[in-house]
Amino acid sequence: MAQKFLYLIDYFVPQFQSEYGGLLNVIAENDEECFDVVVDWDNETWTEYYSKLRENIGKAQRFLLAEDVESQVAEAFTT
Repeated sequence: MAQKFLYLIDYFVPQFQSEYGGLLNVIAENDEECFDVVVDWDNETWTEYYSKLRENIGKAQRFLLAEDVESQVAEAFTT
């Protein structure tokens, strides 16, 4: 059983499409899986900002989960 983490990610979307983005709570094993989960959730809508997404995943707070749960975007607050 792999360890999973809860990532708190600053989600950037440019002004005029959004009020600057929001916060994503993502469950994943590592940064790469976290990126893949967000891209799937995003339906590859903001591909031009994925380098910023990778940067924000690297800076995100992470919390080790006590239980093995499905990798997913657990909660999204976007404006």
